[in-house]
Amino acid sequence: MQQTATVLVYSDDASTREQVRLAAGRRPAADLPSVEYVECATLPAVLEELERGGIDACVLDGEATPSGGMGVCRQIKDEIFNCPPVLVLIARPQDAWLATWSRADAATALPVDPVALADSLAGLLRKRLALPAA
Repeated sequence: MQQTATVLVYSDDASTREQVRLAAGRRPAADLPSVEYVECATLPAVLEELERGGIDACVLDGEATPSGGMGVCRQIKDEIFNCPPVLVLIARPQDAWLATWSRADAATALPVDPVALADSLAGLLRKRLALPAA
């Protein structure tokens, strides 16, 4: 099994990035490797990290400004070869259609629900790392 998985967390709000890190923890599920987080507060930082490679999944804040996570998701799905799976955080259930438009692999609600976020992230990491479902 891979030693660590790397998750990119994008939000202009440091407290949202912290909520994601605390909710998913060092290991979102027992069958996964430990997780290291790369935090980004701007779109250029997200693009730079993804171009560098080594990212196994992304968690994008749909409410980030000036570049919202759903627009960022659509952009990286178009521009990044073998783009890692993306979990988008949405503020309202009515925004689920926008998450679909953005081509997000999963969506979960803000404020962060630790169980829902960890479950969604674990599912994305299992697919990316080719692990069987728990």
